[in-house]
Amino acid sequence: MVPRFYVDDALRAGGTLTLAEDAAHHAIRVLRLREGDDVTLFNGRGGEFAARVASIQRLRIMVDLLQHRAIEREPPLRLILVQGVSSGERMDFTIRKAVELGVAEVHPVLAAASVARPRGERAAARHEHWQRIAIAACEQCGRNRIPKVLPLLPLAEYRAGEGLKILLSPLSELSLSRMSLAGETFILAAGPEAGFAAEEEAALAAQSFVPVRLGPRVLRTETAALAALAALNALRGDF
Repeated sequence: MVPRFYVDDALRAGGTLTLAEDAAHHAIRVLRLREGDDVTLFNGRGGEFAARVASIQRLRIMVDLLQHRAIEREPPLRLILVQGVSSGERMDFTIRKAVELGVAEVHPVLAAASVARPRGERAAARHEHWQRIAIAACEQCGRNRIPKVLPLLPLAEYRAGEGLKILLSPLSELSLSRMSLAGETFILAAGPEAGFAAEEEAALAAQSFVPVRLGPRVLRTETAALAALAALNALRGDF
């Protein structure tokens, strides 16, 4: 696969730009790119650009933009993940793989059982970190639209928008395969390591979330949402 880089700037065929230093470091130290190598650039505003490395001077890489390609790799469904914040690498993993599975938005929520409880500047830093993970996942998987990661909210303050709302709950008797999956927008709520508390599930139910289980086994937090997203893609999406 041709290396892909996200550029937060206007792009046009025939232009030349300098890659950001972190992207250049990855291109040189990890990907071992050389002058004349093909790359792909995208800015999240639609499509992608065929490009070529024009010159490399230490950590300064100049890239020529050759041609815009109106390519999109978005799923036919709008998938929104409401994820109870889990600790460290679990949350990073969940966001990265959810982006690969086509999620349009990630809404991190602080649940009663959340082990990680960032606040203030730490919460803002985590939000920026999670958005960077989403961008890196798009570079890897080929998506040209960047999923939005919303700022962290306490679950009590979360209000879901319009769409079919699904609450992952191992106590439910309704399985996902038996649920009527109508519509094009799906809002999926998954708890942190210890799941949502009973009162939190009740609050989500009051917002029309339907409790659904994924088989007889209890899945870890970093498995549950991803399994559900994959199942939705298989049942209604582009799998």
